Amino acid sequence: MSGFDERERERIREALIATGREKFTRLGVKKTTIADLTEPVGIANGTFYRFFDSKEELYWAVLETEREAVVERVEEAVEAAEGPEEAIRALLSAVFSEIETNPLVRGLLDDGDERARMVRGMSEAELEAAHREKLSHLLPYVESWSDEGIEFEAEPEVVAGALRSLAFLTLHEAEIGPDYPEVRDLLIESVASGLVSERED
Repeated sequence: MSGFDERERERIREALIATGREKFTRLGVKKTTIADLTEPVGIANGTFYRFFDSKEELYWAVLETEREAVVERVEEAVEAAEGPEEAIRALLSAVFSEIETNPLVRGLLDDGDERARMVRGMSEAELEAAHREKLSHLLPYVESWSDEGIEFEAEPEVVAGALRSLAFLTLHEAEIGPDYPEVRDLLIESVASGLVSERED
């Protein structure tokens, strides 16, 4: 990248990520233009592509900066719980809370077309790596619960995938209607108590 030294490249990249977070949160990925991203940073539209191949790639970078904070909040909730059943309940509650209150995460779930477009742009190896990354945050919990005596009827990866899939309930909040909070809480309670009851079978 001629024209920018290492420090300037890093500054511009960080500025694009910060601007992307603000614009994607307010406008969504689809409605955000390259000019929306470059103007606040003070670079030309063409310069954007020296840092990111597309605004979708920038969106993934923005999500990555969010990931650590989200994971930390979920971990704090789980670690404060006593016993596997409460830990499962805390984990699911924290995940639902993140999706329901974090516009970036919510936007990724809400916009199926956008998600599909980003996925189409990823290679098979990238998709597999992304899948493993998503499950990697849940697998340690599932394995620790297994160590505490829960005998799951499926492989840990499948259990982690099932727990992750529950988050997609948020996509149907409108169809569920005003009872959504009660439906969500009942689902969390049923899964938490149901998984732990496996110890007694």
